[in-house]
Amino acid sequence: MPTLDDIARFQTTLSHGDVAWLHALVTDWQIIADLAFSDLVLWVPDTESKGMWAAAQIRPTTGPTTLLEDIVGTFVPASKAPALQRALEIGELGESVAADDHEGAEVYEELVPVRRKGAVCGAVVLRSVAAGTRLSSALEATYRGSAANLVQMIHRGEFPLAGPRTDLADSLRVGDGFVRVGADGLVTYASPNAQSAFRRLGLVGDLVGADLAAVTADLVDDRPTERGARGLLALGGQGESEVENATASLLLRVIPLLHEGRAAGSIVLLRDVTELRLRERQLVSKEATIREIHHRVKNNLQTVAALLRLQGRRLDVPEARAALDEAVRRVGSIALVHETLSQSYDETVDFNEIADRLLRNVLDVTGGGVKGERIGSFGSISGVIATPLAMVLTELIQNATQHAFGDGADRGGGHLTIAVNRIRDRLRLRISDDGAGLPADFDPSMPGTTQNLGLSIVSTLVESELGGTLSFEQRPRGGTTVAITLTV
Repeated sequence: MPTLDDIARFQTTLSHGDVAWLHALVTDWQIIADLAFSDLVLWVPDTESKGMWAAAQIRPTTGPTTLLEDIVGTFVPASKAPALQRALEIGELGESVAADDHEGAEVYEELVPVRRKGAVCGAVVLRSVAAGTRLSSALEATYRGSAANLVQMIHRGEFPLAGPRTDLADSLRVGDGFVRVGADGLVTYASPNAQSAFRRLGLVGDLVGADLAAVTADLVDDRPTERGARGLLALGGQGESEVENATASLLLRVIPLLHEGRAAGSIVLLRDVTELRLRERQLVSKEATIREIHHRVKNNLQTVAALLRLQGRRLDVPEARAALDEAVRRVGSIALVHETLSQSYDETVDFNEIADRLLRNVLDVTGGGVKGERIGSFGSISGVIATPLAMVLTELIQNATQHAFGDGADRGGGHLTIAVNRIRDRLRLRISDDGAGLPADFDPSMPGTTQNLGLSIVSTLVESELGGTLSFEQRPRGGTTVAITLTV
């Protein structure tokens, strides 16, 4: 289906200013469709003045539609729609009766020229099914009367309204809560939803006949979200805001009704968002609690690591001291994950940062002249997977620095690479070194029984806890590659 821009560019001679005006109109015309219980179709004149093109459409959320199929991109010759042609050429308001709709009822069309700076740049057609002879309710009558006011503003070039828009403007609908305010600032009609919302805010009595600006200002607290309820709801005011007190929160949107540039009342759309704000506050509190827990776990783990270091310094047996040093590094890798989670607003972490810090930390302590690098990206990983994966990396980096490149004075440097390939939720990880390679008696199928504790930990974590696969490869030019595949 073509867009408004497509049709304007290829089928009309409308200026950029005209197209921008029409865009502003269709951005804000849902309220007219809902108030009028009508489909709206925007028509623009053909370049050769032979007819008109349907450039946009909207259906009401308050009633049935007369448009079972989209008609955007449809061309209608001028001879087939003379009233619409007159609306486009001379700016004449009009009415017509279209063919029966799919249920056999007649479709009434109201033709409204769209003016910008005194010139017609398009026409809006309001399509609705005949209401029959039944009496309209107060709600329906007020809705239709408000729609008629907005339609006249379109005809005079006063709608859409100038000024900035927020995301809140598009979130409010007529059915959420509707208030009509007269030229004197007093409420002439309030829908049941609007009445209920204000009573939850603390209103006693009826909203109809009250000064809406004064009533709202008296009910709400002086909070940052309030943004001056009295000023917003004063005659001629427009915009969006949130008002709240200790018991309720309301979203408001004020649309002034103009008559030849002067304020003649306003339409107020509103929604009770008390429960939503309560859940948001509970969620924020829960997230803060979770982050605090991760922070405390990190602190406790660092305390454990410090105690292990102190104990290691008191030992005279080199093997025992080395074992405690390894334990310190393992505890530190877990603490690093909790530190990252304590700074996150969800239960995922950027594992690239963790992998880089682990690589630096281990190489600084045990690496000697070994250089390390990471190729590729881990992306975001849940905390449940991040902790065992961090331990796996720590063990493999430490194992490579201790066994692949020699010890003490024999160590002549080397290179360690962490290569990552992630496709959606599938992660392939290769840790490669250019060291001495695998020993002759190494059994790839049973690394935990023939090698040190570190490889036993790696095998258990990868295959049991992470549900992945683990393999060891001898590099042709010397060195070892450990390949890991898992789902994250």
